[in-house]
Amino acid sequence: MISVDNLAVEFSGHTLFSDVSFTINENDKIALMGKNGAGKSTMMKIIAGVQNATRGNVRCPKDAVIAYLPQHLLTEDDTTVFDEASKAFSHVFTLRDEMEDLNKQLEIRTDYESDEYMKIIERVSDLGEKYYALEDVNYDAEVEKALKGLGFKQEDFTRQTNEFSGGWRMRIELVKILLQKPDLILLDEPTNHIDIESVIWLEDFLLNKANAVVVISHDRAFIDNITNRTIEVTMGKIYDYKANYSHYLQLREERRAHQIKAFEEQKKFIADNQAFIDRFKGTFSKTNQVNSRERMLEKLEIIEIDDIDTSALKLRFPKTQRSGDYPIIVKEISKSYDNHVVFKDASMSISRGEKVCFVGRNGEGKSTMIKAILNEIEVEGECALGHNVKVGYFAQNQAALLDESLTIFQTVDEIAQGDVRKQLKNILGRFMFKGDAIDKKVSVLSGGEKTRLAMVKLLLEPVNLLILDEPTNHLDLKSKDVLKEALTDFDGTLVLVSHDRDFLQGLSNKVFEFKDQRVIEHFETIDAFLERNRIESIKAMDL
Repeated sequence: MISVDNLAVEFSGHTLFSDVSFTINENDKIALMGKNGAGKSTMMKIIAGVQNATRGNVRCPKDAVIAYLPQHLLTEDDTTVFDEASKAFSHVFTLRDEMEDLNKQLEIRTDYESDEYMKIIERVSDLGEKYYALEDVNYDAEVEKALKGLGFKQEDFTRQTNEFSGGWRMRIELVKILLQKPDLILLDEPTNHIDIESVIWLEDFLLNKANAVVVISHDRAFIDNITNRTIEVTMGKIYDYKANYSHYLQLREERRAHQIKAFEEQKKFIADNQAFIDRFKGTFSKTNQVNSRERMLEKLEIIEIDDIDTSALKLRFPKTQRSGDYPIIVKEISKSYDNHVVFKDASMSISRGEKVCFVGRNGEGKSTMIKAILNEIEVEGECALGHNVKVGYFAQNQAALLDESLTIFQTVDEIAQGDVRKQLKNILGRFMFKGDAIDKKVSVLSGGEKTRLAMVKLLLEPVNLLILDEPTNHLDLKSKDVLKEALTDFDGTLVLVSHDRDFLQGLSNKVFEFKDQRVIEHFETIDAFLERNRIESIKAMDL
């Protein structure tokens, strides 16, 4: 059991949270929830031991292993993928290597009666007891299963880790964490850079193989599927629910209703007593009662109502001209990079108004197909946009295309048209750009902030074909809801690449699966597709 006792974090006169206490029990699967800036990541870092609290402490058993996966990795290395993942078992290999070294010393030493010789024997005995008590494991096989489960191919194992993007390097760290089988796994937005199949595999692992888990995530389906407890950080304190995320939302509404009722009752109580004080203050016969009630009101702890965003922002894409009947036409196209075939003889036609999604492992060609459709790369075969198509495209690197000399407000103000201009501040606020923040230069924004701003910009452009490649990676749940509602009402054509199943739900009626150098068309929803493939995928990637 890990105990969090009276944690407080204060800086620059601001209290992030205070007097926070809770315990993490074996097999707890906890979602750490709350608004951006509430202190979730800070609390996780304190539990992980990488940041100190102003007050309070975290207590855990001496031999407890806590593994932490942050949102952003800053490591650089030059080892292979397989060797880096194998570091998960470095403690085992260290035991083995030290034992072998000491045994070699014993073979050549002849000072059998010396204290040094006896110390070596005792050390070998101690190491042997620990080493042979370990579970008999085929470590190479375990590493291979975990790497494949999170999307690596056999040929990737011998590649240098510095050849991979940040998202793939994060997967390597995740593999190392999972293989260590720690007592507590701390995950901060673990699904941001992995595909649907890998998210499903990760869910299965956390549910069936992991011990305690604490996760911060904006992936509603992921946290609903793996958690049995929700800890909400709000207004400097926490609320602990023995429920998954969806049930927690219901319980939170009930709690807030009770707060409102208690607040109104307290307000009436204060008003009644204040009226008594005002009426009888200075009346000799009521002096004691007046003084008593004044002291009571001074000591009264005022009930607070949780600050919940209840604003109703409905956003629609601006109207534009209709496209032709088939905005996207792809006939028998192939794409290779040197000897690597991405896909071969792929065909698809997407009708006006259709909403489709591309699914498949990272590296199977989803983004490549999008670039082919947009004529950004050369391919063999026929690939064209239809008549009168106006494209709105959100790429994974969309943030890099923003004009860094503009402010946040100027970025959206220069493209907004019509009545939506009156809502710009509200729209920016929903995407977490509030108050004076809208006057910040784009150049000083973080990568996540730039991604959110690029999404707002796209929402304001008049288009009839939307192509979105992983649009939700840096959006909170509220922002995703705004975007999803706008996409649901969008009367143009939508092509969507996303690993977020809750976001995809209801947004597509056709699935294009990218697998084994092929593009396979499925006339079904994403839910039906995943359900049909889930058992097979889990078995294939079982760890």
